[in-house]
Parts: sequence; C-alpha cells; structure tokens
Amino acid sequence: MKRFVIAAALALSSLTAIAANPQVELNTSKGKIIVELYPEQAPISVANFLQYVKSKHYDGTVFHRVVPGFVVQGGGYDVKQEQKPTKASIQNEAKITTEKGLKNDRGMLAMARTGQPHSATSQFYINLKNNDALNYPSFDGWGYAVFGKVLSGMEVADQMAKVSLLPGDTPAEPIILISAKELAAKTEKASASKSSTTK
Repeated sequence: MKRFVIAAALALSSLTAIAANPQVELNTSKGKIIVELYPEQAPISVANFLQYVKSKHYDGTVFHRVVPGFVVQGGGYDVKQEQKPTKASIQNEAKITTEKGLKNDRGMLAMARTGQPHSATSQFYINLKNNDALNYPSFDGWGYAVFGKVLSGMEVADQMAKVSLLPGDTPAEPIILISAKELAAKTEKASASKSSTTK
C-alpha cells in the first residue's frame, strides 16, 4: 500500500498545471473570431491589448480598414468613423517577436501603427495572407509586432475582405466589433519531462 501511494505521488509530480495562453472572443457583425495571445513572446503588446479589452474600449468600434489579400484592421474608430481616445503608445516588439517565431502570416494578429515605430496604441490587424514584408526589419528597420493568432473564425475575417469599399479602404457598410471579451482562463497539464517548444 505504501509503495502504491509513493508511486502515485511520483506520477502526479511528473505533471504540472500550466496556465494556457489568454484567449479573447471578438464578436463582430460578421460573426465571432477567437484569438489566442502570446504573452511570453510579446508581453508589452499582449498586456496593452488586454487592457483595452478589459476597459471595453473595443466594444462598438469598427474594422475601419479592409485591404483584400492583405489585412483587416480595427480597434480605433467608432461607427461614426470618429477616432476614440487611447492610452499612451507602446514600445515596438517586432524584433523580439520575429526572433521568437511570431510572424505576419495568415491568421496572425498584430499591432497597427503609424510611420513612427513606437506609435501603436489600440489598433490591431489580422493578416489575410502571409505578409513577410511586415516582419522585422520590414521596410523601415522596425516591422510590425505580432502578438496573437486566430484560433477560430478566420472565415469571418475573409468575409470582411469581400465587402464593398469606399476610397481609403473603408467598408461601405460598417463592420462592427460589437464586443471583445477575455475568455475564462484554462489550465493545461503538461509532463515535466517533456520540453515545450514555441512556434
């Protein structure tokens, strides 16, 4: 009996509960998109994005820029196409995230910014295809920081790319981000004897 208890304890000790990456549900007028965030590879960008999610900043915003075969971008404007106030801009993490394997491939979520490398605030985009030109060092020596991935609902982003557009890549009919919410945290059991790899 004693041996059985010890064996059971050893078996349990080989398993460790690790927190899963945060997930956020984007409920849009075209359908729902679930994204997974990567705080280990992009800590600043993920913390920034979650801050806007938790403060309800994204609720009622629109995907104001749609470029078929490139990206869909949102998070900064309301349905009247008026820019929402934001928090301070963040440090560009593109060099680090690219080195850690996060690239602007189809389905990846990244921070939008102006021509200034450290100007990202609330706006983000979803890559509709592999956009290698946006990876560090890109065309300006900085690139665009990837911080998440679409887990489900990529077909929703593809539907966004099919809408009629006005000059400036603006959808003729608003594509609304009705709400953004963080999903309940989960834990995953992983064997301590197995090394984890990062994509």
